[in-house]
Amino acid sequence: MARKFLGLDGTKLQIAIGLLAGMDFLLFGYDQGVTGGLLTLSSFNSVFPSIQTAGNIMHDGVLTPWKVLPESVRSYRTTKQGIVVAAYNLGCFAGSIPTIWVGNILGRRRAIFIGSSIMIIGAILQCTSYDLAQLIVGRLVTGFGNGINTSTVPTWQSECCKSHRRGQMVMIEGAMITCGITISYWIDFGLLFADPSPVAWRFPLAFQCFFALVIVALVMFLPESPRWLILKGREEEAKEVLATLMGEGTDEMFLETEFTAIKATVLEMAKGSLRDMFTMGPDRHFHRTMLAYVNQMFQQISGINLITYYIPTILENQVGLSGTKSRLISACNGTEYFLASWVAVFTVEKFGRRTLMLFGAAGMSLSMVILAIVDSISSKPENLGTPVATKAGIAQAAFLFVFNTFFAIGWLGMTWLYPAEIVPLRIRAPANALSTSSNWIWNFMVVMITPVAFNNIGYQTYVVFAVINAFIVPVVYFFFPETTSRSLEEMDRIFRKTTNVFNVVSLARNEPHMYGPNGELLRTLDDVEDEAVRRASFLQQSKKSQETHRENAEKDSENTSE
Repeated sequence: MARKFLGLDGTKLQIAIGLLAGMDFLLFGYDQGVTGGLLTLSSFNSVFPSIQTAGNIMHDGVLTPWKVLPESVRSYRTTKQGIVVAAYNLGCFAGSIPTIWVGNILGRRRAIFIGSSIMIIGAILQCTSYDLAQLIVGRLVTGFGNGINTSTVPTWQSECCKSHRRGQMVMIEGAMITCGITISYWIDFGLLFADPSPVAWRFPLAFQCFFALVIVALVMFLPESPRWLILKGREEEAKEVLATLMGEGTDEMFLETEFTAIKATVLEMAKGSLRDMFTMGPDRHFHRTMLAYVNQMFQQISGINLITYYIPTILENQVGLSGTKSRLISACNGTEYFLASWVAVFTVEKFGRRTLMLFGAAGMSLSMVILAIVDSISSKPENLGTPVATKAGIAQAAFLFVFNTFFAIGWLGMTWLYPAEIVPLRIRAPANALSTSSNWIWNFMVVMITPVAFNNIGYQTYVVFAVINAFIVPVVYFFFPETTSRSLEEMDRIFRKTTNVFNVVSLARNEPHMYGPNGELLRTLDDVEDEAVRRASFLQQSKKSQETHRENAEKDSENTSE
């Protein structure tokens, strides 16, 4: 009888793993959204006055409105605010890089346990801060833990769960990010009414610990990745875990076949190195690594975190809403963002990766164009200082919703899915580490420059992101091949036929599919250039032959005895 984890096996155990993985991505989203709603609180600014960028500010001993402060003062404060907020992303970058090596030493579960524990320490440092340096250190530490987690959790989940619907699985992870953002916005809104009590900003920062504690309490009671166990030579334990994940009653022949296929995959991945990423042999490793890297970069330079991190500040400072209304609309924006993210869950396998990326980028570019127009109108001299929102300001608030919708459908979960599908097994680990670091470093750049850009060039900040998103459309169309319903071996075959960066899209479009929409094999094994499948098939045929031989021997023995 197969071992059980938390009394679960089979589908129920895989659901439990998915829920815990979702909890980690929810925590990731919560961390992204929680800070923006605190920046304009009087209780927050009384502790950290040097990063206040709204309202009346003490300057040279006089309370002075933000908009009439000297440009040098405003530039200094916005830069400092950007550093504080973006420190989290810099910590994520620092945590993601070493995880590929440390993770293989510790195992998936221990890495997640350590990452979540570090996040708890970071959250405690943040919520107990009485000094800006401590707040920055707390955000760096929290980010470091999150960098470990986000580099480990998707791998752990994909290695423990069935890959048939990998697109939907990753898109659900993206939806959990938006769920965390939504929770953070609503908590910020609810505790706004506690201001000027310090609980208004200390509790939202402390609440991160709740999600991290759930992960810490449960992750070590769930199974380790069977692939990691094979990598470490613990094959019997890997077979036991695999049997538990498959559930009771699974055919032994199927388990042996699955184990053989997984082992072949693991042995192939173990051959890879950092140097292999930069080679351009038959498998075009560098070409594929750059596609993964650029895909992650595009997600961040689209400008999404301009909104995620700063929407309460934008609504209050640019649109002209009150603190209460800005946080209420931010919470509604997060809720709509969460709901929109589910569209991709049900469409990513039907319409494909390229279609969603193109749709999202085009919609985001148009949204940024309109945001630039309405912000330029609401920023005219006659509208400055207006205590209530103008019609242009209301339109600006509406298109923040529209932008998030396009992003949620096209790019939210895509960059956690596409890089893993485009790179070959040999370089999957280092290439995924590099592409994840791309996500965090460009995330840091956008979050860092946003307050500075709005202060210096105003509505033209939206113009910059409109141009970037417009540029993404032709790049995706001409250079990013479709990976939907393709195995890694199929992508290997497509890239081996590729002669330059321009024909890979057409080759992927014309190459016959090996698997159907429900995972069924469409081609014969003779057509399959998949060593793992061939080995599994050979093993299955060999075992059947042995069984037939044993049955015949038993019959001969019976006949002889008679």
